[in-house]
Amino acid sequence: MKKLAGSALLLALLGGCVSTAATTPMARAPMIPIPAGTGLGQVVGASAASLTHMFGAPIADVREGTARKLQFSNATCVLDTYLYPKGNGEPVVTYLDTRQTDGSPIDRASCVGALQIGRRK
Repeated sequence: MKKLAGSALLLALLGGCVSTAATTPMARAPMIPIPAGTGLGQVVGASAASLTHMFGAPIADVREGTARKLQFSNATCVLDTYLYPKGNGEPVVTYLDTRQTDGSPIDRASCVGALQIGRRK
């Protein structure tokens, strides 16, 4: 009987530890619409002229041998595109890298979309 009374007292004490506060869901950031015709598919394989048409003048243009790096930026992110020739053809984007302006990671497609939206304004 002592064990039963002790268990009942323990349950009564622990019952006060249960939180009844409702949790509120976290607010989501607003969605930013990305226009049709944007994305990585337009960047990979693009020439320097195509990139300039898409994003405006690059903020950096670095050449090393036959390779070329064009960098584009706005308030949202920085896009580095690396162009290499295919055979005897014009250099085209074969790799790209993105980051937020503070150096934090950002999705590559989101950065491309943000740069294209800024260009269309």
